[in-house]
Amino acid sequence: MEKRENIRELALDVLLEAEKNQIFVKDALNRQLFAKQFMSKQDRAFLTRLVEGVTEYRIQLDYIINCYSKTKTGKCKPLIRVLLRMGSYQMLYMDSVPDSAAVNECVKLARKRGFSKLSGFVNGVLRAIERNKNSISYPSETDNKITYLSVKYSMPEWIVERYIDWFGEDKAKNMLAASLEDKDIDITIRVNEAVINKDELRKKLETSGINVSDGNYVDEALHLSDINYVSRIPGFNEGEFFVQDESSMLIYHIADTASMLGNREQLRILDLCAAPGGKSTHFAEKLGDKAIIEARDISNSKIDLIEDNIRRLKLDNLKTLVYDALIPDDERRNWADIVIADLPCSGLGVVSGKNDVKYHLRKEQLLELANLQKNILSNAANYVKPGGILIYSTCTVNPEENEENAQWFLDHFPFAGVDIRPLLPKGLTEYMDNPYSIQMLPGLAKCDGFYIAKFRKKA
Repeated sequence: MEKRENIRELALDVLLEAEKNQIFVKDALNRQLFAKQFMSKQDRAFLTRLVEGVTEYRIQLDYIINCYSKTKTGKCKPLIRVLLRMGSYQMLYMDSVPDSAAVNECVKLARKRGFSKLSGFVNGVLRAIERNKNSISYPSETDNKITYLSVKYSMPEWIVERYIDWFGEDKAKNMLAASLEDKDIDITIRVNEAVINKDELRKKLETSGINVSDGNYVDEALHLSDINYVSRIPGFNEGEFFVQDESSMLIYHIADTASMLGNREQLRILDLCAAPGGKSTHFAEKLGDKAIIEARDISNSKIDLIEDNIRRLKLDNLKTLVYDALIPDDERRNWADIVIADLPCSGLGVVSGKNDVKYHLRKEQLLELANLQKNILSNAANYVKPGGILIYSTCTVNPEENEENAQWFLDHFPFAGVDIRPLLPKGLTEYMDNPYSIQMLPGLAKCDGFYIAKFRKKA
């Protein structure tokens, strides 16, 4: 009989790898899930829940552990620190796990990994949390609102402060709560309508036991839950869908290619920072031979991701090029009818999906990223034909990277904002401060936090 995997040990390995190599937990988890892709759906779900939960609640868990441990988490050995977080999370947030199992399994793992001398310490701290878990003393909101919100929502204090400065306390609290919300869906997909229609794909997915619901804003979007490994979802290898959030899908609809085509046969489209290809493949699927599309990114590895998706989605109107968006390209001056500039950003709009973005980010990076975006936009402006369109987007909520950069662009280049209100689905226009851009906020909009602005180059 095949030996069953120790799921908690796999979780320990993922969390240690992410901490040791300073990589995103989601990347380490995906590698583990790929290596163990024939695990049962139940085991995969437990592993994912434990890894993502420990990551999401890391600040709060460390606060609780430090209440009952003489050695603070920052001074613990990495393996011991991770085990304490894992045990605490299971007791506090996984009702299906008996407290005794949460404690005992962590103690066993400490011994198995060569830390028998510290197994008593692990046992003592976790037992203390078990006894007191219903009476933990959290920071007072009255005494220090920022610390209170930081611990409650497990968000670094400097981000809490920025959220309140940018959006006010009520919206900030909604956004913080959304970053920890249990999701009703596992993933959102974009149906490749060039290969299959939406109803056919829905029936195929439902027949395989996947829960399917319509998107909130975009017709070609479906929400899936109760899935196993993505590449084993029916239709994936056949190119029948692409995993993509609805906020990103909106870019195609905001571009309004139908009005641009008119009596013309083709549009030229340039996607500057395209990997893994969500936006450029969306245009390619929708437009077919009515578009010539060039998708660029900075490295071979990123281009490989795009080309893998081009092959899988069976597209023949999309070419790729390794090219740094910071370097001017005179061959493409005034070439494109549409330039897509979905630029590197702080990622504060996708904290709920990439739950350790908040720990990797430094406050100094916000200004660095805003300046990087300005430099890329300066190049992007040259590639747009007179009368053509530039679409600027990010997956953050930081005004410096979004509204302020959009205004800077309008102040320095011969472009005008284009009214996108008629192109937006019902329910989204309330998130607009001006006609040419939209800032979707997590916890308010039913999608990722995302910013989109549309500009037309003056003739």
